[in-house]
Amino acid sequence: MWTIPAESVDWLRAQLPDHRFLHARNDQEGLQLIAEADAAFSGYVHPAELQAARRLRWIHTPSAGVGHMLYPDMVASPVIMTNSRGLSAETIAEHVLALVFALFRRLPLAFERQAQRTWAQDEMVAHATAGVPVIAANRHNALPANRTIAGASVLVIGLGGIGRAAAVRLAALGAAVTGVRRQADAPLPPGVTAVHSPSALHGLLPTADVVVLTAPQTAATRNLIGAAELALMKETAVIVNVSRGALIDEDALADALRRRVIGAAALDVFRDEPLDAGHRLWTVPNLLITPHSAGFRSDHWQAATELFADNLRRFDRGEPLLNVVDKSAGY
Repeated sequence: MWTIPAESVDWLRAQLPDHRFLHARNDQEGLQLIAEADAAFSGYVHPAELQAARRLRWIHTPSAGVGHMLYPDMVASPVIMTNSRGLSAETIAEHVLALVFALFRRLPLAFERQAQRTWAQDEMVAHATAGVPVIAANRHNALPANRTIAGASVLVIGLGGIGRAAAVRLAALGAAVTGVRRQADAPLPPGVTAVHSPSALHGLLPTADVVVLTAPQTAATRNLIGAAELALMKETAVIVNVSRGALIDEDALADALRRRVIGAAALDVFRDEPLDAGHRLWTVPNLLITPHSAGFRSDHWQAATELFADNLRRFDRGEPLLNVVDKSAGY
């Protein structure tokens, strides 16, 4: 369960004094207190809490993704769910750019050499040669050097708020952006040159220099990228996942990076978080890891809390809530 900061709870109490706010600081307190709640502001209500929540009518989550919470009992329940989609779209889109820049410009290698006080100009600018093994001391040198986003072919899978924001920024830097979404016949978003349905994915992967995953986690997107999909990609291709860890088969990705099937990857999300210190992904070559931090900004919790407060006022008045989740669809 995500713990809502005490400052956010204090702000809600000051703004909405007619309500009683119970602050659960751990799962044990959550299981005890949710029995009294009509509404919950939480990143995760687990099955035991749902069963104990006799009065619960509405859950609001401070994240955009809700796939982790759509277990069968939750989907079948009458509890309304709303999320914070759109709140972090700009922030995550900038994180996507940072990851692509870092991989294209070999910044992880530069950071390693800086720590070693080694002048690595030859490594930074030399093109990697096919067949040259990547060793642990030089894990970030398999990509061609001096790549630019200008002229790159980018495939964005999922064109919600995050995908659209990423597409605009990548296109502004000169990339040719293609999108994949369920409603392929909808109007083209800004920055996107073409949109295809998910059935076209296998035909699109071989053309992409960069693949960005921003789709929600659903039954249809689980293991969307596995060994077969990775084998279709360019040897120099980069894949970035800022959505949910379940969209990528992590073992298949680790194998593909070790065997140089693709050039590199950047992951901000993982199937199990936090990533265990003994997980094989920590030592995979040409993999950049960030700790599910893409969506956070300095005012993240204030913005998320204000959105919840707005929806709580709507809830009180019986008005339509913002960002209602279709629990059957998964987003």
